Amino acid sequence: MRVLHVDLIEKIAALKIIPVIALEQPEAILPLGNALADNGLPVAEITFRSAAAVEAIKLLRTARPDMLIGAGTVLNGEQVKAAKDAGADFIVSPGFNPNTVRACQALNIPIIPGVNNPSAIESALEMGLTTLKFFPAHASGGVAMIKALLAPYHQVRFMPTGGITPSNVRDYLAISGVIACGGSWMVDKTLISDQRWDEIGRLTREAVALATVA
Repeated sequence: MRVLHVDLIEKIAALKIIPVIALEQPEAILPLGNALADNGLPVAEITFRSAAAVEAIKLLRTARPDMLIGAGTVLNGEQVKAAKDAGADFIVSPGFNPNTVRACQALNIPIIPGVNNPSAIESALEMGLTTLKFFPAHASGGVAMIKALLAPYHQVRFMPTGGITPSNVRDYLAISGVIACGGSWMVDKTLISDQRWDEIGRLTREAVALATVA
């Protein structure tokens, strides 16, 4: 069994907010990556919700080798391999799929799988995983549910994603067992399609400020 790389955990915990990005055009990742990194968030979780994901990861890895790049919404081993080959640093999945976890472990790329109940957490622990995505966070009980789950599973660290907003992100980050939150409000699809990079930069600065206070 391989646990999530300690240095990656530390990097994610230091950033506190992980922008979750859905792209239609891979080239958009270049100005978007600049807007994030230049305003305090040198990290991007590029989701496999569209065919643009692999090319976007390749482009960002080449243009911004300093950035931490995750591949999100990864559902199978084929996508794991494609993400790693493209240059992703880690994998994020919406649920806990043992086959996807094994594919990541075979390729030695860290994975943060999604869970929202005790059974999924115990399945993850069985495979040596203790850093987990709590998803969908708001719909699954939010802050109260995370606190309830951390009571028996004190060794687990969560990255809540789903329904995280500027109005509640501090509440999540205030929990000692939460290392970071995944959010998309600063990288809204409309802002990307309208090429509003300055606005994305402004929202990124605000997100960093919220996380710093938390």
